[in-house]
Amino acid sequence: MTATTLRDLASTIRSKNAGVDHITFDVIFRERANFERVRDAKVLTRDTVAALFRIEPARITDFVVFEPANAIEITIRRLRPSGDPGEHDIFGSQQYPPLFDIRVP
Repeated sequence: MTATTLRDLASTIRSKNAGVDHITFDVIFRERANFERVRDAKVLTRDTVAALFRIEPARITDFVVFEPANAIEITIRRLRPSGDPGEHDIFGSQQYPPLFDIRVP
């Protein structure tokens, strides 16, 4: 099996507000085999997400592998609440692109 990217395997990669002080990331797979490939490769973990987004791992409040939906959900605590002066993404919807290029063996 050749390496590929998360963007090639997931049907949906998105981010959105999870209340005023959190952002959640959803990685959803249409095919069960793609979900299992990513899950089993352990390329998407608390540590890899923290490194990718250059945040302290303690800011990751939830990391859920939800097998019935072929999905992985990660929630991080914002540094500033949504709508706070200086907050650059009020809806949290523009935070997901760094996940695209995660290499999956």
